[in-house]
Amino acid sequence: MAKFKTITLYTIIAPVLIFGLTAALSGCKPVKPQDVELEFWGVFDDSDVYRDLIKGFTDQNRNIKINYTKKTYQEYEKSLLEAMAAGRGPDIFMLHNTWFPKYEDKISSAPENLITLKKFKEDFVDAAVFDFVKDNGIYAFPLYVDTLALYYNKDIFNTAGIPDPPKTWEEFLVDVEKLTVKDERNNIMRAGAAIGAARNVNRSTDILSLLMLQSGARMVSEKKTAAEFDRTVDTGKEKFSPGERALRFYTNFSDPLNPVYTWNTRTHYSIDAFYEGAAAMMFNYSHHLSTIRAKSPYLNFGAAPMPQLQDKEFDVNYANYWGLAVSKNSKGAEAAWKFIVWLSQKENSQKYLEKVKKPASRRDLILEQKNDPDLGIFAEQALSARSWYQVDNSAIETIFADMIESVILGEETVEKAIKKAAAQVSILMKK
Repeated sequence: MAKFKTITLYTIIAPVLIFGLTAALSGCKPVKPQDVELEFWGVFDDSDVYRDLIKGFTDQNRNIKINYTKKTYQEYEKSLLEAMAAGRGPDIFMLHNTWFPKYEDKISSAPENLITLKKFKEDFVDAAVFDFVKDNGIYAFPLYVDTLALYYNKDIFNTAGIPDPPKTWEEFLVDVEKLTVKDERNNIMRAGAAIGAARNVNRSTDILSLLMLQSGARMVSEKKTAAEFDRTVDTGKEKFSPGERALRFYTNFSDPLNPVYTWNTRTHYSIDAFYEGAAAMMFNYSHHLSTIRAKSPYLNFGAAPMPQLQDKEFDVNYANYWGLAVSKNSKGAEAAWKFIVWLSQKENSQKYLEKVKKPASRRDLILEQKNDPDLGIFAEQALSARSWYQVDNSAIETIFADMIESVILGEETVEKAIKKAAAQVSILMKK
């Protein structure tokens, strides 16, 4: 009887012990990560920009595969929106800094276990925080931050006896008068600067936006429900409309009766006029350094910081850049964000910037680019770069261009034109 009890007890306990031991041992083994395949859409950057970077990441994360596709700028947003509407599209995609309001409900925020908001603010310039952070959530990571700068023809400046490009708008006015060449009928033979019109000045609406911001205009209301760039402010010394003042300043360059008349709607397109030597100055972003060199290899030109107001408290520059975001449709969002955060680290970001020749968005890399003969100016300006909340950047660009043209064609006064534009933008914000 005792022998039977012993055998019975063994047959009960042994399987339990074996099962427990097996479970314990299996719990010590690492769980193999699930395989993930990510689609990454970009614009402007060729696949060779990311080839080594993607390989470096996937070598460390064997379960993740990333396929990069370059889209043309003309087809990019249309393809993106159509794919997202159908529940498809890329896991990772490039997001322009003015697009966040349009894509806010289509993208996910970065997991806090990968990066904190405090760390993001420490690493990146303020523009990225303003454009890509909402309610403490980080919705995109900047690859770089470009800014408007002053391009100038050194030979024309030298001939006119002007040793340095203008640092302030007051100096700019003086230089424009000196550099502009007109015939006896007031026809412009050479423009002092490509500024004053809308559709034949590349980035005209960005230039005007910058002038408004520098003048102290609040572009939209605090709750982002209406445009306010037409509003009057009271400084205690004077009451004025910063937006109106900026629009008048900009359009004066296309007024034949103004001493600084230097441009009109019939003038050759600004970039072409500059590289042909028909314009002494223009405003644009860093990527046009290569454009101008390709079109006119022997042009003796330079890039200088954007002019500022003479009595400014601090610099204000205009931001234009792309970041990386993750679609809400993505089934591999965690892996996608892991790649973006990895790519944004100093060493990897530096490799990307060396490939594309663009100014840094990371504060620590700005210091390293500071003495770069091409990018140093643009990189430093990223620290003071700003933009403004645009619910539909394409529609607003059209509204601003129409506003400029209505003034220079004499269809509207500056006061009426800016109020009309503000009302149109406010309607967009209420849709």
